[in-house]
Amino acid sequence: MERNGDMRNKRKTSPIVTIDRPAKHIKAGISELDGGDETPDHAPLYSIESDGEDARLLPPAAATADTAEWQATIEKVVRNVVSIHFCQTCSFDTDPAMSSEATGFVVDAERGYILTNRHVVCAGPFWGYCIFDNHEECDVYPVYRDPVHDFGILRFDPKAIKYMPLAALVLRPDLARVGSEIRVVGNDAGEKLSILSGVISRLDRNAPEYGEGYSDFNTNYIQAAAAASGGSSGSPVVNIDGYAVALQAGGRGDGAATDYFLPLDRPLRALECIRNGRPILRGTVQTQWIIKPFDECRRLGLTPEWEAAIRKGFPKETGMLVAEIVLPEGPAYQKLEEGDVLIKVNGELLTQFIRLDSILDSHVDKMVTVLVQRGGSDVEVQLDVGDLHAITPDRFVTVAGGSFHNLSYQQARLYAIPVKGVFVCEAAGSFRFENTESGWLLESINQRKTPDLNTFIEVMKEIPDKARVVVTYKHLRDLHTLNTSIINVDRHWTSKMRIAVRNDTTGKWDFSDIADALPAAPPVPGRADFVRLDSVGNPAAADVIRSFVRISCTMPVKLDGFPRARKIGFGLVINAEKGLVVISRAIVPYDLCDLTVTVADSIIVEAKVRFMHPLANYAVVQYDPSLVQAPVQSAKLATDPIKQGASTIFLGFNQNLRCVVAQTTVTDITTVSIPSNAAAPRYRAINLDAITVDTGLSGQCGNGVLVAEDGTVQALWLTYLGERSHGTSKDVEYHLGLATPTLLPILNQIQQSLVPQLRILNVETHTIQMSQVRIMGVSETWITKVAVANPSRHQLFMVRKINCAPPTGYDPQCLQEGDIILTLNGKLITRVSELDIMYDNEFLDALVVRGGQEITLKVPTIPTEDLETDRAVIFCGAILHRPHHAVRQQISKLHSEVYVSARTRGSPSYQYGLAPTNFITAVNDIKTPTLSTFITEVNKIPDNTYFRLRVVTFDNVPWVATMKKNEHYFPTMEFFKDEEGNNGWKRRSWQGGREGREGSGASNLTAEAMDEGDGGDEGGNGGD
Repeated sequence: MERNGDMRNKRKTSPIVTIDRPAKHIKAGISELDGGDETPDHAPLYSIESDGEDARLLPPAAATADTAEWQATIEKVVRNVVSIHFCQTCSFDTDPAMSSEATGFVVDAERGYILTNRHVVCAGPFWGYCIFDNHEECDVYPVYRDPVHDFGILRFDPKAIKYMPLAALVLRPDLARVGSEIRVVGNDAGEKLSILSGVISRLDRNAPEYGEGYSDFNTNYIQAAAAASGGSSGSPVVNIDGYAVALQAGGRGDGAATDYFLPLDRPLRALECIRNGRPILRGTVQTQWIIKPFDECRRLGLTPEWEAAIRKGFPKETGMLVAEIVLPEGPAYQKLEEGDVLIKVNGELLTQFIRLDSILDSHVDKMVTVLVQRGGSDVEVQLDVGDLHAITPDRFVTVAGGSFHNLSYQQARLYAIPVKGVFVCEAAGSFRFENTESGWLLESINQRKTPDLNTFIEVMKEIPDKARVVVTYKHLRDLHTLNTSIINVDRHWTSKMRIAVRNDTTGKWDFSDIADALPAAPPVPGRADFVRLDSVGNPAAADVIRSFVRISCTMPVKLDGFPRARKIGFGLVINAEKGLVVISRAIVPYDLCDLTVTVADSIIVEAKVRFMHPLANYAVVQYDPSLVQAPVQSAKLATDPIKQGASTIFLGFNQNLRCVVAQTTVTDITTVSIPSNAAAPRYRAINLDAITVDTGLSGQCGNGVLVAEDGTVQALWLTYLGERSHGTSKDVEYHLGLATPTLLPILNQIQQSLVPQLRILNVETHTIQMSQVRIMGVSETWITKVAVANPSRHQLFMVRKINCAPPTGYDPQCLQEGDIILTLNGKLITRVSELDIMYDNEFLDALVVRGGQEITLKVPTIPTEDLETDRAVIFCGAILHRPHHAVRQQISKLHSEVYVSARTRGSPSYQYGLAPTNFITAVNDIKTPTLSTFITEVNKIPDNTYFRLRVVTFDNVPWVATMKKNEHYFPTMEFFKDEEGNNGWKRRSWQGGREGREGSGASNLTAEAMDEGDGGDEGGNGGD
């Protein structure tokens, strides 16, 4: 997407140094995201910007020679410190869905309250548990998270801790003093317990900036010489008397031993309110203040008289509060200005955030009088104090795959914009815009403005399923540019529009349905004409453009290891009367999808998958030709194979989906096998002859044809999905030609309304030259026969890999690795196309050379009907199905038919380490060889209960996973083939062991939130 200038943050940035928050210890996944896969596995979740005030540091204290007094204090403190393991189940506000670890400490043992950071408690749906020092575990539930400051409170059941006496740390914010020796006791870098020493060096640091994520502001921070790291967030900062004097919240990531602690004044107030059953009132005038030293305040216009008065009233102060950002349309808009120096509030001299917070919190929905100095002049204004909770989202709506809530104060402050608008917190499904998953503000849908969430709901209620509507939107980093897109509203895979509302009493989010989908409008025929290729000298070749249609494939669930949720490409019409189109399987990987066909860039109709070739990288889809009133032309496919060196016309579609044409020559036709993707097996073409041509356009175009001057299509130009690059985590795509004669037998069956019932050899082969076969025992007689049969390619085929053996076990008549194939059913095999004899034979009479000896075999072929996925189960966020063909190609033994294909971020499967490519063999020690037995056993497990899974990795390593079931956020669901369902699929769900209604549970099912392996480069909508 093009934007005006660079996409840079509007916040002031410091030229000094960049610092990284040790934040949370993110759960490690398979190396990656998403996101490119957008998962937080291998990058700091936050980076913070220095305000240039880090010069006054004291050296870190030694952590090794603690006195007896310190040792006694630490022994008491560690009993109150807990390790928190938690997930945010979906993207919300500034945070993505994630699994993480952090620290907290008990502040009320009788009621069961734990203090930790706000970014641990999470702004969105949370589930988690804590582990005490003696390794007892209990669930935790959010009670409060501050809208601005980085603290939150969790609740646990004290009765659940049976083997150790509970105690609480006393909060003493008044004991945080410069020079005080402190200890940070927490879950440092994911360890159970780590104790770091330090010395408080200052009390008046501005809150650090954490980039584009959540940031604390309008508070001072305590700075100390210590060096905590990931997982230490929420650790108590204690003094030698065992009092908590601060809360660990951030630190330098550049190796400097510097940590930043939140003062405990506001957490203590919040805790007292909760204890006494009072609401925690939070006031705001939507202005960010920062501490500036007196010399800077003087430059801003602070007069000597006011400076003298401030210094007299606060002799220890070295600075004052200055307005940094005044949000448009807020209470202070056009009353306060950036650079105003705060003097008084309600007649009281004021220099500290704590007192400012106290006044505002006690004047919610009231008015305060504020005196500032602006350029040397006194300015007094009356400001209405708003409710900070009212501009902090506590609900979101899911519809058409996306999630939405009102723009938060956090986001508005970060970009200095009004606190209004509908924020797309999960840009997925129909609402996946461009290449960025987050940061979008909706402006309008279907020509109607959407200024707030309630209006958005009413607009979406009136849009029927499968409607194509215009959406306008902006990105928070580029509000100058209004983007416009047309989206296809998906209300059939998840038909309910749902709202989630935070419930601080239960600690969960309550989900309810707010609207059913309106049925799709009946399709209407459309009329169009194709563009003309005037640049092509040959009219017959130029006319091939009328045989191309654009195909868009959208997948609601990631299956078969495929890395994308949406693909666009071009297909070739092979029968215009029946609407049959052949397309690459890199565009249509499986049939659990929505397909649309665009004819002549004008008419859009739906399509369905009719056939998917198990080896040759093409699928056939069908649209209703009665809906297309355009001169679509059936492509004429060549019956004779194109030769190396032949002249041909290359007609393809580039990355901009534009048609390009070039006269070219076939440079090579060679047998290739697309490289496998070890970390996440997915469909790949094998045993094929690939055509390459002498034009640079071939590498730019993923779809097209090689066409003769008379308009005959000699080869399809297809995209082949290959391996994932370890260096860039990008998926490699190969662009190669496939000669049309090999397609004809199968396409002819499809055109006769038959479904090809193919059988294949369960092997992968590669070519071997005569110099090699002679050494391996092939006789000179056969070598001579090869030269006669194939003058252009003197080659035979050797079995490179045997696919996973069928359930019946090893057959001595099967081919073995290293076998050289001479004949099949009496025919010498020197070309890949000659292997097609396997398609129609249950057994093949094979003559092979094995161990230097010629032997005769009756080789069985295997049916292909069950190689495609026809059922998928989603359990605890893991997507399970039978091992698909790519898995069978790469593995020697199937451990079960319960294969983990992908997992959802923020789910139990992600939290407890159940990874893609794992096999589940048993549930609670009861074997589950099939999906049906697996569903039976997991439905016996009560909600919020631990269970055991016996798992085997792709590399045959067995292990046991323990996992806690969470039906509230991650209900068990199943997709299964049914011709009466949408596009031949239906969906059902279970809760409490019983089949439930659609939409039960809270999981917003989106392919974009699923990780299929080692971190995809999940891209946007375009022809990638």
